[in-house]
Amino acid sequence: MTQENEHIAAVKQVIRDLIAAGTGFDIDQLERIYHDDLQVLMIDEDGHVNEANKDAFKGMFQSKLDAGDPPLNTWADFNRIDADAHIAHVLVMRKVKLMEDEQNLTLSIDLVHEGGRWQVTREVIFVRPCD
Repeated sequence: MTQENEHIAAVKQVIRDLIAAGTGFDIDQLERIYHDDLQVLMIDEDGHVNEANKDAFKGMFQSKLDAGDPPLNTWADFNRIDADAHIAHVLVMRKVKLMEDEQNLTLSIDLVHEGGRWQVTREVIFVRPCD
């Protein structure tokens, strides 16, 4: 396996771990994967943008855990992964019930290799209703 493929495989596994942590409300794992300077931008179908930092975004998953919500859908379709030894970018489509209804999400995720591991620094999430 080439060095580039090793980076891509490692990043893809981190995103799979992130999906597992988010869908199962594993706050400790989210703490590990999300960078301290995490920025999350959610853009809805009307163009409204909501912004969250690491604590706020983890808080959303914590509230689902506290409410006893069932695990979220783990479906994911990886569209593209670019990675070198230091930075990475992932485009992935998901179907998730973050709010009241299940939604189609297209995520643009930036990662940095820091502290001996890959960490998510930014998620830009485009939200559309399911068809």
